[in-house]
Amino acid sequence: MSFLRNDWLRKLTCAICLATFPAAAQQNTQPGAVPPSAPQPKLPEPLHVDYTKPAPLVPNPFARYIPRDVRPPVFTNAPKLEQLVQNGKIMLSLNDAISIALTDNLDIAVARYNLPIADTDLLRTKAGASFQGVLTGVVQNTPGGTGTTAAGVSGAGAGGTSAGAGGAGTGAGGTVGTTSGAGPAPPNFDPSINGTLQFQRQSVPLSNVVTTGVAELSQNQTIANLSYVQGFAPGTNLSVGFQNSRVTSNNIFNTLNPTLNSSFVAQINQHLLQGFGVSLNTRLIRIAKNNRKITEEAFRQQVISTVSQIENIYWDLVNAYEDFKVKSRSLALAQKTLSDNQKQVEIGTLAPLDVVRAQSTVAAAEQDLIVSKTNLQLQQLFMKNALTRNLPSDSPVTQLDIIPTDTVQIPDQENLGSADELIKMALANRPDFIEQKIGLTNSEINLKGANNGLLPTLDLFAFYGGTGLAGQLNPRNPGAAAAGAPVGGFGDAFGNIFNGSAPDRGLGINLNIPIGNRVAQATQIRSRLEYRQAQLGLKSLENQIAIFVRQDAFTVEQNRAHVAAAQKAQVLAQQTLDAEQKKYNLGASTYLAVLSDERDLAQAESNLVSAMTNYAKAKVQLDRDTAQTLGHLNIKIDEATTGEIKTQPTVPGTVVNKNALQDLTSPGTLQQPTQVQPATPQPTPTPQPTPPPRPPKF
Repeated sequence: MSFLRNDWLRKLTCAICLATFPAAAQQNTQPGAVPPSAPQPKLPEPLHVDYTKPAPLVPNPFARYIPRDVRPPVFTNAPKLEQLVQNGKIMLSLNDAISIALTDNLDIAVARYNLPIADTDLLRTKAGASFQGVLTGVVQNTPGGTGTTAAGVSGAGAGGTSAGAGGAGTGAGGTVGTTSGAGPAPPNFDPSINGTLQFQRQSVPLSNVVTTGVAELSQNQTIANLSYVQGFAPGTNLSVGFQNSRVTSNNIFNTLNPTLNSSFVAQINQHLLQGFGVSLNTRLIRIAKNNRKITEEAFRQQVISTVSQIENIYWDLVNAYEDFKVKSRSLALAQKTLSDNQKQVEIGTLAPLDVVRAQSTVAAAEQDLIVSKTNLQLQQLFMKNALTRNLPSDSPVTQLDIIPTDTVQIPDQENLGSADELIKMALANRPDFIEQKIGLTNSEINLKGANNGLLPTLDLFAFYGGTGLAGQLNPRNPGAAAAGAPVGGFGDAFGNIFNGSAPDRGLGINLNIPIGNRVAQATQIRSRLEYRQAQLGLKSLENQIAIFVRQDAFTVEQNRAHVAAAQKAQVLAQQTLDAEQKKYNLGASTYLAVLSDERDLAQAESNLVSAMTNYAKAKVQLDRDTAQTLGHLNIKIDEATTGEIKTQPTVPGTVVNKNALQDLTSPGTLQQPTQVQPATPQPTPTPQPTPPPRPPKF
């Protein structure tokens, strides 16, 4: 029986699996089917949930009273980086680096949560509560490639996040925003129902029995009350209440026992001065919507900042990679010169001191190569950290070298546009400038709330209600029937509320005039001062952006000139070394001259690499300060918002690095050239002066 029961459970489990995953079952049962790939990490829930709306009442009416969970963040890396591995090396293009960073960079992932956080503020203000604010600065936790700080970006704050506009009590550009949301609080737009159910049993000893007829009054009471309260945008508050009670007592003089009391009252309260108006009471909703726009611009600023940082890290990696190649060639050349000098010393055509000089040159070149190698490894580590969410030491990706497959392309002509066009473009697209303009709009809204807070409180209220009474005649009271009290059950008492037999109506005014009114005055003038300060801050940022954009344009032109000069200097140094080497081989030059030319060539090649890197990073900074990064690189902000990158970024001004293609088939990227062991000069007799070698005949 046990076997049959287990077999039945196995069959039931298989049936459930087939019904739940029919496509997977069909794929696995097909002959020769390829095993499915590992499941992709799911995106965080906040990116796909609209938190501006409450939990729906259908199908679960209790969902609004149950805590909502948020899916934990993803810490696994996307597989794209591992897909770039070829021959044990990560062949990384700049396009791929940006694409991977848009999905896996932790700075963007952290900033991505600010969008649903801003949605929760909108949900709060729709209910009449105040907003809590969102940090809208740039997250700066990724090391490396920071470059020049963009105009208007403040220093880092908690969590690597710079402060920005949109958060309560925060500001940008030296401004403050402590009066955000000033003014009378809006009504509570969310309706609420309050109920009370109470059972009471009471015994009270009495010193006077005239009124009750008993020495100890015993009373049982049941209370069931219900009320409904809701506020409305014009500054109106509505409250409706039902009060019901059932009382039994041993009082012999009561006409009814039990006594059923039921009452109803509906009251409307309308603000006439302070707190009056739809525009005033919905101001927090408008501010929350503006803050949501600020958060969107802040996220765009985060993407621009991070992508620019990735570009800078990539060009730093290219610079380190090319510098390593230069230092490797310099070491190889120094080793070859040392080998040649050793051979000439052996045949007696060169003084032993020149071998010592060559050995010193090799040692210096080895030191430069070690420094260059460790710098390359550091830049590779920066790049891996920027492109991954988790980088354990035992990961295969951690152990592999990154080969940058792109290098800088210098166009024949720069087409940057005029400075005025660049400044106009920056002011129209810069996220931080747009944020401050929206923040200035919020300051205007806050100012209206602060102005209204100066007014006295004048409320008009009106109410209407009724009372119903019913019960059973008290058998202990002989005169109860003659009293004419209404006899019946709870339905009779409830019906008497609305028949007009016992109405309760009224109209009134509440007035409250603060004599000093100092708090409201201080809040209003502070709000006005903050608004004026925000106006100056916006103008200051505008001027700062103009200066930075002009400076960026100048820097691009200067670095382009540096590249042209460095290219010519490298060609000259190469040709000079070749000529000097030929002269040295013919005996018409000295080793010191060749050594000097070798150093000049190495320096010229390093200068060229640095000049091209500085040129590329200057273009990155110009795109960042004019907010053209996303457009020039074909980045879709909606894809960056979700992390689902379907459009491959395209970076202009890059070409394939030929050295990277050669290193793809080489045994190792960071392998140093084979070192030549210096030979110990043998003691020889003092050499006789010999004439220099004659040039060979052709």
